Amino acid sequence: MGNQPALVTIGDVVHVEWQDEIQALGTAQANESVTLTAKVTETVTRVNFQDGDFVEAGTVLVDLSGRAEVAQLEAAQATFVEARQQYERLAELVKQGTIPRSQLDTQLSVRDAARARADAIRAALADRIITAPFAGVLGFRRVSPGALVTPGTVIATLDDIRTIKLDFAVPEAYFGRIAPGLTIRARSEAFRDRLFEGTVTAVGSRVDPLTRAVTVRAEIDNPDTLLRPGMLLSVRLLEPARNTLAIPEIAVVQVGQRAFVYRLDAEDRVSQVEVRLGARRRGEVEVLEGLSAGERIVVEGTVKLREGAKVRIAPGTRD
Repeated sequence: MGNQPALVTIGDVVHVEWQDEIQALGTAQANESVTLTAKVTETVTRVNFQDGDFVEAGTVLVDLSGRAEVAQLEAAQATFVEARQQYERLAELVKQGTIPRSQLDTQLSVRDAARARADAIRAALADRIITAPFAGVLGFRRVSPGALVTPGTVIATLDDIRTIKLDFAVPEAYFGRIAPGLTIRARSEAFRDRLFEGTVTAVGSRVDPLTRAVTVRAEIDNPDTLLRPGMLLSVRLLEPARNTLAIPEIAVVQVGQRAFVYRLDAEDRVSQVEVRLGARRRGEVEVLEGLSAGERIVVEGTVKLREGAKVRIAPGTRD
């Protein structure tokens, strides 16, 4: 029994589709984000939202309109309407030749001045009505009806999180391999069983001289709003797939900096072959030099082998 050939399992050197990954940590950001503030000193008349509401663009959030401004606008609009009607009456009289053209021109100036005053008051009132500049989710409400606000007073935050921007740093050694359009996959500790997919949209124009890393930005669709700004995500950046040779990782015998495998010939004898390895992934390693597709190698049982030894192949592993 001691002279019997060693029992081994074997495998083939095969072509596989290989996709390298670059791992990083990224921080989520809102697609659009703004802090809503007051532009004037005024008392809050109405607050039309609650904490965490989703609002559409243009929704009126806070009304700061004062009664004095509203009354001024009504008066200015009435003056403009009267001036316009008077201009129309004089225009008819000019057509009839009853009054001189200069009188109509004077009334035209009066009408335009009344319109400009109404527009100015309307613009001032617009500063007193705070609307959502884009659709998004509101943060906590910071004001209440009756409160006096001044320019810069924070009303609330607004974030568009239906799309998340994810920024992460990649070592400069990978700079030449990164381009817009690459796929990223991200995970959050808050949702461990959920995989979020996105696409690289931009690569930073500068490399940080301290960290020797470049910032990459990707966008992730977030229709269910699970991801929120500020979250930390683990990122896997997938490079374009390529076709390469691969073998099981356990088939490799490492001796110092050199790597070997045992190759079988037609008579089930082994020879030790030095190989140059590339990237690794779970259970597999890329072979750059030393082997060809279709060759048989020893996968398990390498510790019992020597150059030229004959082996027995375990049942179920022979082609």
